Amino acid sequence: MRAVLAMLAFMFVAASAQAQDLEPRSYTNTPVGLNFLIAGYAYSEGNIAFDPSLPVADAQFYQNTEILAYARSFGVWGNSAKFDVIVPYSSFSGHALVGGQMKFREMSGFNDPLFRFSVNFYGAPALTVKEFANYRQDLLVGASLQVSAPLGQYDNTKLLNLGNNRWSFKPQLGISKAWGSWTLEVAPGATFYTDNDDFNRGGTFEQKPVYSVQTHLVRGFQSGIWMALDATYFSGGRTTVNGVRGDTLQSNTRGGLTVALPVDRSNSVKLYVAGGTSSRTGSTTNVLGIAWQYRWGGGY
Repeated sequence: MRAVLAMLAFMFVAASAQAQDLEPRSYTNTPVGLNFLIAGYAYSEGNIAFDPSLPVADAQFYQNTEILAYARSFGVWGNSAKFDVIVPYSSFSGHALVGGQMKFREMSGFNDPLFRFSVNFYGAPALTVKEFANYRQDLLVGASLQVSAPLGQYDNTKLLNLGNNRWSFKPQLGISKAWGSWTLEVAPGATFYTDNDDFNRGGTFEQKPVYSVQTHLVRGFQSGIWMALDATYFSGGRTTVNGVRGDTLQSNTRGGLTVALPVDRSNSVKLYVAGGTSSRTGSTTNVLGIAWQYRWGGGY
């Protein structure tokens, strides 16, 4: 059981490399009626350290993830809103020394898809493309709910899977304040999980909520290029398997840089890099990614 709980710590450090995202401009105002198609790729890797009392050492992972997403903007009670669907597909490779024996795990398949609804209820009225030309942001306040559905790759005979065989719900508050070409964003949130009742051949897997806050300092340019310095902190998430509590409490920080480059009126490219450290164990994770976005509709 100690080995199982230690491998769970491995799994959640690896998963957090992308699960706790750094996403600037999530709550910016957008003209209603626009559609967005996004295709992206991210590479992540990490070295995971454990408490010396646990029978796991020398743990590393590598993950390649392709992402396809769709979003649409619309109005709700006179305010701007957006709905997103994100479908990730990953190839994962990891190894660790468990109880003196080297263990390997390789897998490919779909991760759990994400569905997200967000609405700006202050400072971001629902505007057409023509009306939006005269809009200037000041203080903006919004909120979102992201839901992860248990549809990803899952094998109940394996400890590590790309899907989680459970639901998760992440409510988040977004606050954005603009000063000229600079914007400061703060977004606290919490992720809640249902139980996995078919974990490792019929066991019960539980996880406490993960609490997070992310901040972004964004600089926009007249050319349409924008850059953001990103930071996030998340904690919590202790897991329990069949009533036995694991040493999986998270307390992590991540920082990154995002750059968005317009290609033409309908297309843009976003580049991002991020690195993170666990304050409890000294584990490190790094992510490098690129995303292409195509937008249409709304008279655009």
